[in-house]
Amino acid sequence: MKIVILDGYTENPGDLSWEELGRLGALTVYDRTSLTDERESIDRIGDADIVFTNKTPITGAVIDSCPNLKFISVLATGYNVVDCAHAKQKGIPVSNVPTYGTASVSQFAIALLLEICHHIGHHDQTVHAGKWAGCQDWCYWDYPLIELEGKTIGIIGFGRIGQATGTIAKALGMQVLAYDSHPSDSGRAIASYVELDSLLSHSDVVALHCPLFPETQGIINKDTIAKMKDGVILLNNSRGPLVVEQDLADALNAGKVAAAGLDVVSTEPIQADNPLLSAKNCIITPHISWAPKESRQRIMDCSVSNVKAFLKGSPINVVNGL
Repeated sequence: MKIVILDGYTENPGDLSWEELGRLGALTVYDRTSLTDERESIDRIGDADIVFTNKTPITGAVIDSCPNLKFISVLATGYNVVDCAHAKQKGIPVSNVPTYGTASVSQFAIALLLEICHHIGHHDQTVHAGKWAGCQDWCYWDYPLIELEGKTIGIIGFGRIGQATGTIAKALGMQVLAYDSHPSDSGRAIASYVELDSLLSHSDVVALHCPLFPETQGIINKDTIAKMKDGVILLNNSRGPLVVEQDLADALNAGKVAAAGLDVVSTEPIQADNPLLSAKNCIITPHISWAPKESRQRIMDCSVSNVKAFLKGSPINVVNGL
């Protein structure tokens, strides 16, 4: 049994071990494989039985050119990089890692919010640059500081991650509103479910934790922003295309949106012409909400389980209906 990992570096830059996966077959790990050169993917998969990918596309052409391929596993939850329909036609199950980052992603959403409220990184830099030592006052702050207790956070998408974010926000003394197409009892214990327009108009902070579907693409746009409070804070560490980026940039520059904390953008890595790079009060981090070692270890553990289940003839976490 041959196993190939096309782009293992992001999952494991050296602080985890591939040993358990290596016990299941002859393992070859590539740190990176071209995102655009199908020939490189085909050559590297070769006659392997199992392939793992994170962001390297597994297209229909790649699948057709690797006739020994029997199982595809994604080192992530999102699986749009795999032509799942074509894999199904070929009888190849595609599995993902459905749950691993609930704690880390919700924690990161609140970290973005707290950075916006206190500008901790900026003030640390100014202290190290000597501003405090040379200050005639006892202390200073370069931005307005925001207390969250008593304010309202509206969370769009209230599944596992949204509820975890809501729980932390509630512990900070915030009121929590939620919008979700499938309300749950666990969600009702944390938040008040409301319609989207109500959430937008009543929230001091709007956080996105919904998946990217056709109906949610561009859910934050000039029309929905217009329904928000003046001075609202927007958080997105879910999926970049949930936001119409030019509309958000315009709202930031106009002051309608006071600040945004983003860990995702529409095209990743971010492009130099992304309007959010020059927008006012916009924090952008490089899609790292998922990346604490603990979360990546869960990806590793689930990936091993995916292969074991496949080898036993009962694949799990299958996303293409096989």
